[in-house]
Amino acid sequence: MVAINCDMGEAFSIYRCGDDDGLMPWITLANVACGFHASDPRVMRRTVALAKEHGVKVGAHPSLPDREGFGRREMKMDRDELTACVIYQVGALSGFLRGQGMELHHIKPHGSLYGMAARDEEVAGAVADAADVFGVPLMGMSGTVHEKVWGARDAGFIAEYYADLDYRDDGSLIITREHAAFDPEASARGALRAVTDGVATSVGGMEIPVRADCVCVHSDTPNAVDLAKAVNEALRPYLATR
Repeated sequence: MVAINCDMGEAFSIYRCGDDDGLMPWITLANVACGFHASDPRVMRRTVALAKEHGVKVGAHPSLPDREGFGRREMKMDRDELTACVIYQVGALSGFLRGQGMELHHIKPHGSLYGMAARDEEVAGAVADAADVFGVPLMGMSGTVHEKVWGARDAGFIAEYYADLDYRDDGSLIITREHAAFDPEASARGALRAVTDGVATSVGGMEIPVRADCVCVHSDTPNAVDLAKAVNEALRPYLATR
């Protein structure tokens, strides 16, 4: 069975980012921002409550401390400092989950932290050290350092496929500062193929192997709700129950 996950809870103060209310009915896992790239205490609390209302499980979406760059700029940090940075963020979200009688389901790093951990064992290890404190799975990409380091953990590894990002010929993601709209039907077909056949098509037209324990959509993709709905409908026979 497969899940649909979404990076969300990325508003801040009076500023909105994405339609979390519109997305919740179409996903099964929410990756909630923890304050370092987006979100604030009130947004975190509201997002957790919204997830509970819809029966959606919640994971933490920690970032490098880069609010101005939305967590999409790389930073050099010592392993201990990076581990502490992740523990701090996940601990904050865990408090709001406890307030709703919910448990932390997983951790998925955001933006550049995610990309750095996909190729650097020291960064991936720092994130794993933090995740071990909470005893939950880490979410990432198969065929990368994510799987090599995080897949060896007792708590487990969740491999994801991206429905609204392009893949390079080498299987890596093309992560832009701002997400562009994707055709919902094409994204749904790609997600179904990733789940059933374990392959995706790169920007160069190559077939690349993927593992899709879950399919990701982003709340800041311009047509995110339509895309999530299309993916949900395509994957419905394979979706894990909430």
